[in-house]
Amino acid sequence: MAGKHFDVVALGELLVDFTDNGLSGQGNPLFEANPGGAPCNVLAMLRKLGRSCAFVGKVGDDLFGSQLRAVAEEAGICMDYLAVDREARTTLAFVKKLDNGDRDFSFYRNPGADMRLTEKDLPLEAIENCRVFHFGTLSMTHEGVRRATCKAIHCAQKGGALISFDPNLRPPLWSSLDEAKAQIEYGLAHCDILKIADNELEFMTGETDFDKGAAILRAKYPNIRLFNVTAGAEGSYSYYEDKRVFVPACKLGGVIETTGAGDTFCACVLNFVLEHGLEGLTEKDLTAMLAFANTAAYLVTTRKGAIHSMPERRHIEQLLINRPLAK
Repeated sequence: MAGKHFDVVALGELLVDFTDNGLSGQGNPLFEANPGGAPCNVLAMLRKLGRSCAFVGKVGDDLFGSQLRAVAEEAGICMDYLAVDREARTTLAFVKKLDNGDRDFSFYRNPGADMRLTEKDLPLEAIENCRVFHFGTLSMTHEGVRRATCKAIHCAQKGGALISFDPNLRPPLWSSLDEAKAQIEYGLAHCDILKIADNELEFMTGETDFDKGAAILRAKYPNIRLFNVTAGAEGSYSYYEDKRVFVPACKLGGVIETTGAGDTFCACVLNFVLEHGLEGLTEKDLTAMLAFANTAAYLVTTRKGAIHSMPERRHIEQLLINRPLAK
C-alpha cells in the first residue's frame, strides 16, 4: 500500500459528549462538555501512536462545531474534509453514568449535522488512497448519510484499503432495532477487521457465550479476517483463522468513566494491523495486540472524555512492563 495519503480515514459522527460531573452546590446536575464521537476518538488515539489520519463528517455552523474542529486539529487529525451544515446544529449527547458502571445516553440529533452528510460531501480521492477505512453505524441511521457511508466503503475497497467496522450500537438513535440489526449486518458483510462489544454480539446472535456468538458470525461473514470482542472490565477476545486468544483487562482501579474505551481499543488494534498486516498472525501476536489495546483502554477510563484523554504510547508500554500478563 505504498504511496497512500493517510494511514486511516474514518467517517461518522463528531459531537459533544456532555458527561455527568456530579452536582452543583445547589444540588443541580453538572455536565462537562467533552469533544467526542467514536470515529474521531479512534483517530485521536491513532495520532498518539504516530499514524496519519483524516476525518470525514459534518458539524453545524455553530460554537460547538468550531470547537470540535479546533480540538481535532489540535490532536493532529486532518480536518480538511469536515463539512459544515448551515441549517442543522452540531449533534450533542448527554452521558449519565449508572450505578452498575454502564452509561445512559440522551442524544440531541433530530436532525443533527452529522446525519446530514451526503455523497457530495465525500473526499473520494482521500478515501480511495488510505490504508484503512473505519466506520460505525451512527452514520447509517438515516438514508442520506447511509448512502454516503456505503459509497465511501466501496470507494475504499476499490482503492485496496482494509475496512474496519465497529457497530457502536446506540438503540435510541434507531427507528427500530430491526433496522439497526440490518445495518450492522451490512457492516459485518463489508469489513476485514471487526471490533464488537459483548452486548452487540449478543444482540446479533442471541448468544451470551462469546465463542458461540463469534462462531455464528464468522461462519456467516467469512470476509472478517480479524474478529475482536470486547468484554468490558473482563477483557477481550481475538479470533483469527483457527486461533482464539483471551487477555484479561487491566484492573488497577481509578476508573472514572468508560467513554472512549472501546474506541481506544479499536485504534490500538488498527495500529497493530498497520504495523504487522493481517497475514500469518500467531497467538503471541494476538496476545500482544490485546494486551496493548486493553491497557490503553484502561488508561482512558481513568480520565474524563475521550479525544483529550488518549494515553501516550510510552505510558501504555510502561504499564505493560510493570504489569506483565498473568500466566
